[in-house]
Amino acid sequence: MLQKKWFLYLTEFFAGMSLMAVEIGASRLLAPYFSSSQIVWTIIIGTIMIAMALGNLWGGKAADKNPDPTRLYIRLAIAALWIGLIPLVGKFVIAGIALVMALIVTQNYLVWAAFVSCAVLFVFPLMLLGTVTPSLVRYTMNNIDNAGRTVGIMEALNTIGSIIGTFTPTFITIPTIGTSLTFVVFASILLMLSLLYFISALKENHDKKKEHLKNVIKAAVCFVLIIASGFIAPLTGFAFWDSSLREDESIYNYLQVSETDTHVYLSTNVLIGIQSLCRKDGQMDRGFYYGYALVGPLMTDAVRRGEHLDVLILGTGSGTYATHCVSYFDDVTVEGVEIDQKIIDLAYSDFMMPEEVISHTEDGRAFIDRTDKKYDLILVDAYQDITIPFHMSSVEFFTSVKNHLTEGGVMVVNMNMQSDKPGSINQYLTETITHVFADGDAFSYQCPNGNRLLFVADHDRMKDNLVQSRSQFWNKPFYDYTFSIYNNAQPATKGDHILTDDKAPVELLGMRVIDDYIFEEINYYKQLFKEEGFKSLFEQITK
Repeated sequence: MLQKKWFLYLTEFFAGMSLMAVEIGASRLLAPYFSSSQIVWTIIIGTIMIAMALGNLWGGKAADKNPDPTRLYIRLAIAALWIGLIPLVGKFVIAGIALVMALIVTQNYLVWAAFVSCAVLFVFPLMLLGTVTPSLVRYTMNNIDNAGRTVGIMEALNTIGSIIGTFTPTFITIPTIGTSLTFVVFASILLMLSLLYFISALKENHDKKKEHLKNVIKAAVCFVLIIASGFIAPLTGFAFWDSSLREDESIYNYLQVSETDTHVYLSTNVLIGIQSLCRKDGQMDRGFYYGYALVGPLMTDAVRRGEHLDVLILGTGSGTYATHCVSYFDDVTVEGVEIDQKIIDLAYSDFMMPEEVISHTEDGRAFIDRTDKKYDLILVDAYQDITIPFHMSSVEFFTSVKNHLTEGGVMVVNMNMQSDKPGSINQYLTETITHVFADGDAFSYQCPNGNRLLFVADHDRMKDNLVQSRSQFWNKPFYDYTFSIYNNAQPATKGDHILTDDKAPVELLGMRVIDDYIFEEINYYKQLFKEEGFKSLFEQITK
């Protein structure tokens, strides 16, 4: 088998494929705990490159010292077992590391927690995969004359495998069978390579028959463990701390849907918190931002004049705002843009979004750039914890939104970051928007639930329109909000903190808010840990 080289080439190909599949799976595994931002991707890529570099050094040195392929396939079997068990134990490891790091670090929590989690889970198995290429080059090279050709073939096969390993999880396995089984599938491929080698060696090498038989048995046991992990892991779920959740995965998100007797909730890629909710009776919850955002249409010329209202929502989510727009405004057309088709499907099936809401499965900025239609109200609701799409936070984006507003139109922006510190993400977003709408008005309103809304227009009639329009809605549940916003909304700040397509460090800005939030919330537990130790902390958390 080895003399014909085809098996070694096959090993190189599948090693490259599995490496990239694990990298893609790592991003999904970490997303519910640390988001899926550019920061997390940077940590994943950097950590994996470190592992590969260490593996290359180790593999080359080991192959020269003892050029026995059996050692390589033992390493592959160990890597396969480790990768196959990640879905089962990885989430518990990450949760434990997240808690410990919150008690230890004082800043850049997201970076440190994500890096340590990634290092603990992925450095060792990927370092083992990193030993493949230098080892195989050593085994396949007959003489110095064909060294370049041999290395070229190996690198090409590794690269082709990596390409396939990048696209396959994203577009095929994760959306169809999930992240857990994706790890299991590619771990099984690696283990099958080892098992085939051990069986071949058992038949051909009689001198070490007992040793190879042991390897065959060990590989078979590993295979059983990996398959068992594949069956058990989905039962515990990613969000093992909440057994009431229904979970699903799409190309873009890890999705959590939960419900109580009165509400349905949607969370995406987060450890705690929710992105959308709706009441099962169809009524509006008081105090939430979308109720206050319903005041936005009253600030438009269209509602004041009693004309047809065109609403566009960039970031439809589960459709709560769209649903209420249809419910509370008589002559309205609502269009929603959401990049994730599975979320749109959930909006219709689980969150009661009416069929008359027109949905577009597309990136929000791509849609606004290609459409010629103008709208009376545009709600920008695409910001989620630290995962703020930079291309939907820049001057160029808000200029495009402005150009798609009618003459008396209004833009409402939901800034869900709870921070008003100088240099915060909210300050950057606000000053970027006021820079674009320099000739109009912009008002900021702090909602009771923590979200901050920005009402912006390229005219100065928003509050006048609100006063003249609100009498039409005296019987609507958001009527009281009109007075609260009129009396308490503050002029939005202006300044030089401007985000552009070229420079928009939204992840770093958002990370500061996450740090502040985490350390404010966990201060009590840190004090308990210092005074009474880990046992008391664990008892308090598990109450």
